Amino acid sequence: MQRFSTVPTEMFACTWRHRSLLRQLVVREVSARYRGSLMGLLWSFLNPALMLAVYTFVFGVVVPARWPQGDHLTTIDFSIILFAALIVHTLFSDCVMRAPGLIVANQNLVKRVVFPLELLPWTAVGAALFQAFVSILVLGSAMLAFGRHFSWTVVLLPIVIIPLLLMTIGFSWFLAGLGVFVRDAGQAIGIVSTALLFMSPAFFPIEQIPESVRPIVRMNPLTAPINHVRQVLIWGTIPAWTSLAKWTVVGFIVAWLGFWWFQRTRSGFADVL
Repeated sequence: MQRFSTVPTEMFACTWRHRSLLRQLVVREVSARYRGSLMGLLWSFLNPALMLAVYTFVFGVVVPARWPQGDHLTTIDFSIILFAALIVHTLFSDCVMRAPGLIVANQNLVKRVVFPLELLPWTAVGAALFQAFVSILVLGSAMLAFGRHFSWTVVLLPIVIIPLLLMTIGFSWFLAGLGVFVRDAGQAIGIVSTALLFMSPAFFPIEQIPESVRPIVRMNPLTAPINHVRQVLIWGTIPAWTSLAKWTVVGFIVAWLGFWWFQRTRSGFADVL
């Protein structure tokens, strides 16, 4: 039985070695997502905008929420606050919901010893990052259109999403390996992803959540990224570096554990498939 490296550095070394292949896979993934549709890549703009409109009506008009930044916030401000959270959740959920079927959907690659299967979750992350970038452009356009402005703290965005990316790729590796042996994983992860969204400060500020529940909400892998992204994109404040460092360490551990599981189980993929 062939054994594959599980050392932490291999998580990123494999990506660097096959960066050209990864770039091609990401481009193919993005193109395939909209191939055949009448509006093509335009859907990458329309999807987040339409979902934003729905959530804004429900949680901005029907069930309005108050934010600690003040009562002067309008429905437009709430839309922007909500959209920032949805960008974080969509990036995470797009990857983890696809992860259980990644290996099963690419059975032809499993028996190719030379193909680096560990790139498949990275491909999903790359495609999700493209969608997140488009969504940020939509957010920026909305802010400028309604007279809101970006602060210089926007340059910190690539730094504050590092913990999110680490946790996303870690869960993706784990679920990609698990999905080969437990096909029900793909069904369950959709429910979990939705629960994580509603158990995060996406629609309501964490101060509005009962204190007895706050520790659970703070443990949500989406809570810290949502708060950090809002700080640098909307509030124009510097994130708490201690919190950011802590979640980066947690993200690295999650990434390595997911990678370890994937590398240890991949030897059995061909037997199951």
